[in-house]
Amino acid sequence: MTQPELHRRVRGGTDEDRAPIRADLLMAALAVLLFATAAVVGTRIQNAHGVLYVAWPPLYASWLPHVGPGTIPALALAAVVILQGPAVTRALPWRALLWSVWGASVLWITALALVDGLRRGITDRLLSPHEYLSSVDRFQDVGAALSTFTRHILVGQPDNWPTHVAGHPPGAVLTFVALDRIGLGGGTWAGIWCIVVGASASAAILVAMRALGAEEAARRAAPFLVLVPAAVWVGVSADGYFAAVTAWGLALLAVAASPGGRAPRSTALASGVLLGWSVYLSYGLVLIGVLAVAVLLCARNARALPYALVGALAVAAAFTAAGFWWWEGYRLLVERYYQGVAAVRPYGYWVWANLATVCVTAGTAAVVGARRTLARVPDAVRGLRHGPARETTTVALLVAAALCAIAAATLSGMSKGETERIWLPFVLWVVPAAALLPARHARVWLAVQAATALLVNHLLLTGW
Repeated sequence: MTQPELHRRVRGGTDEDRAPIRADLLMAALAVLLFATAAVVGTRIQNAHGVLYVAWPPLYASWLPHVGPGTIPALALAAVVILQGPAVTRALPWRALLWSVWGASVLWITALALVDGLRRGITDRLLSPHEYLSSVDRFQDVGAALSTFTRHILVGQPDNWPTHVAGHPPGAVLTFVALDRIGLGGGTWAGIWCIVVGASASAAILVAMRALGAEEAARRAAPFLVLVPAAVWVGVSADGYFAAVTAWGLALLAVAASPGGRAPRSTALASGVLLGWSVYLSYGLVLIGVLAVAVLLCARNARALPYALVGALAVAAAFTAAGFWWWEGYRLLVERYYQGVAAVRPYGYWVWANLATVCVTAGTAAVVGARRTLARVPDAVRGLRHGPARETTTVALLVAAALCAIAAATLSGMSKGETERIWLPFVLWVVPAAALLPARHARVWLAVQAATALLVNHLLLTGW
């Protein structure tokens, strides 16, 4: 398909493109039905047996209709992006676009968080006794804490770590230790860190797409990345920060592998460091390797791979030398996982209800776009044999890889609930699928995205 043909198709200017619109609406209806089913079935299970450990399944949230200081700013920003976003993202110079998307994402995430108020929405989110900040004081001697880290993972061991510290490699808590050491301790600074860094994930995804030959698709996806409903959770959980680290790692890998990439070796090395660091932020981020493979397939070369591996191995070597062995930590995590609520949370519910959560976090537009994207995967794979990745090939492979990672995560049984935050590093890569929606319907789908986020944040009090 030539670029003009792609442009006409995305604009909805051919009979061939008008026909799938009914399928888009059907897909949207199925996404709503899936979430509604998960909510009804989950509520019945929770009321009857109390084994889901969420108050408003499938989300970790409570029913609490409310407004707050962020309500008006969130509505105003949503209106601006819906009305002007598609035109502005087409016209802006590339660097200005990246800064604008990052800035708009910061504003959107902050406004949504402030719907709950400054203290409840930002300051107190990471001050829970289950969170990382509660363990910062135990890292006065970082070397000693790392060398004995695995001794405190299991429940029943002396001074066992709080839930989130025990459930992640030490890179997660070390981030907040470092912030504390430079004078940015406490819940407010931790919240600001997650908002500002987490918001940059949208810009990183655009960088990766452009490096892989999909600048037009990146520009069309930009407004959807800003108004993504996942923003509700990006700014109030460390997983938003994790998502940004992985996104920039993949973006640098794409740049290093692209034909015109500057300093490809150094860039690939930096990519490996970030991707290696991500695996020490969350055990589940080993699945980001699926997306890394997709990036190299789109680039149609593996020249960046050796240098990226060196960077990742350097991170692993540093943690191992400090006394933390990743595999030992993971083995103990699995045991700790089933010492908690995961032992009673039913796999038969969460294995599909997790996917209902994705329909909310990625947004209906992304889910509908994913239908169009997956239909193009076979052609995309065949097209890789004949030349550089085209716009649709890049979008198709990246989105398909993200969906594969999500499928693996839910089938593993290690993601029973709370995936609205845990899967942020994967869900954000589904959003570019919205680039394949007809441009003349972009404002409608953007409005649906924004409405989803606004409804969630105003009707529910989310746990993260």
